[in-house]
Amino acid sequence: MALKNNTWKINQWYDQAVAGNVSYSGIQEGYVWGANNYGALGQNNLTTRSSPVQIPGSWDRIQGNTGIKNDGTMWSWGYAGAGILGQNQTNGAISSPMQIGTGTDWSFMGSSGQQGYAIKTDGTLWVWGENEYGALGQNDIINYSSPIQVPGTTWSSISIGDTNKAIATKTDGTLWAWGENSGSGTLGQNNRTNYSSPVQVGTDTTWSTTHTSSSVACAGGSFAIKTDGTLWVWGGANYGILGLNNTSTSYSSPTQLPGTTWRSVVGQLSGSGKRQAFATKTDGSMWAWGSNAYGSLGQNEAYSPSKKGYSSPVQIPGTNWSSQTYGINSKGGGIFVKTDGTLWSWGANNQGNLGQNNRTNYSSPTQIGTGTSWIRSGFVGETNGSATLLK
Repeated sequence: MALKNNTWKINQWYDQAVAGNVSYSGIQEGYVWGANNYGALGQNNLTTRSSPVQIPGSWDRIQGNTGIKNDGTMWSWGYAGAGILGQNQTNGAISSPMQIGTGTDWSFMGSSGQQGYAIKTDGTLWVWGENEYGALGQNDIINYSSPIQVPGTTWSSISIGDTNKAIATKTDGTLWAWGENSGSGTLGQNNRTNYSSPVQVGTDTTWSTTHTSSSVACAGGSFAIKTDGTLWVWGGANYGILGLNNTSTSYSSPTQLPGTTWRSVVGQLSGSGKRQAFATKTDGSMWAWGSNAYGSLGQNEAYSPSKKGYSSPVQIPGTNWSSQTYGINSKGGGIFVKTDGTLWSWGANNQGNLGQNNRTNYSSPTQIGTGTSWIRSGFVGETNGSATLLK
């Protein structure tokens, strides 16, 4: 692809980003980096990358080991265990992108590492992968290695930020949940009962229905934003993941986090069992809470075994963070985009998963290269690298 003042090769992203003076054709390009176990970077090899490398194709979004191209087709690559790739196989691996089915009407997708989910333009919701605790919403516990529809045609957003549970919204502003609930009430049903089919959370019809701000079920905690800008949390409080200034009290029904200008939220469970949450406000500020291992919360504080993190939101430096908050690092930390098109990372970096061309942990936001055309960041997995998009 020809670019202003530079011509890129597929593995030269880092050098060209540092050089600067680049422009783009308008075709959205996908980039990945980090661990490449099982071909998780889609490069047709197993080489780990500590700086971004382009994944072939023109992409609308990439998250985990799944992506939607500009033509509405959906593709997957990497480890195929439990049917997570939606390719009708339950073992082995695929090291280059392979199309899922033949559909050209996919509009949104994501992955928890064990389950995949996607929404079509007609509002139907499809899921696949491991179905323990009924995480796929099929009223059973059978794994599915190809996409299968969840009942309904008015789904607007879904998140499976943690294995075995899901939170989703419909176009009427209602909020729904299913999967594992026995541990801490993360499904918001005022009980600890598992559900293998979607159940409504309360009776409200004012939950935000946008992909970037709606909901996430993660690490024993769940989060959702209403159209009035209020942020609601429920589930377990380990590591202060609910942001309610405690580390022990669980809530099995939605409880409001202080503030009325929340815009987006994302949560995660790190590989070492730690938990973090990140949220942005309408003024462009970003806030974090939970475990601060490896500097995961961007507070310029190095990891200490005795440090328990923050049980209430603390601000991450900067006031122009984008609402495209998909970029979580499963080892602890974040990969996030600013509204000026720059890309930043911090936290654990043992697999080169911060894209900094090294293996150094960072406890404060550090820019990746000098590029200014990033539009969103993608999920950073345990072994499935990370992904972002340019245009």
